[in-house]
Amino acid sequence: MKVGRFQVMAILQAARAKQLGLPLREAKSWGLNRAIFYAAAKRGFKGKPIQSRSLKEISKKPVERRRAAYFLGDEMAYSSKTGGELYFTIGETLQTESDYQRQIMKRFDHIYSKAWKEALQIIRQYPREILLSQNGFFQDVYKPRRDELSAKWTKMSEEV
Repeated sequence: MKVGRFQVMAILQAARAKQLGLPLREAKSWGLNRAIFYAAAKRGFKGKPIQSRSLKEISKKPVERRRAAYFLGDEMAYSSKTGGELYFTIGETLQTESDYQRQIMKRFDHIYSKAWKEALQIIRQYPREILLSQNGFFQDVYKPRRDELSAKWTKMSEEV
């Protein structure tokens, strides 16, 4: 199966999050979340607009927290705690470890652990300031090697 840019973004973002201190499960959720976010941004967001509240709702509950914002460096994602576990969300959809397994790891097939180790090695080459910057990560880490890694990891996954 082809390892595309989506999977490359997810694994590099997960490695970035792991390097910056997130536990592995949360790092995988972050990686998948950011891959989905960037794919949606590329196509143009088509989600539901944020609904305004009526005066009646405001008078009953003047302060309402709808979503939790989470920052990794200067990059923000929405998050939710479910069963004591932190997951990142797009809309109301959690990005779970099983989602990461299905959408990312499966594409790598038997070479996922090799690709993960390579992603961590790539991330460790960059100064913390680049990893803490959304634009720095995108421009310096992901963009220059996305097609190279896609082709390399696709070829590796097809070899037996």
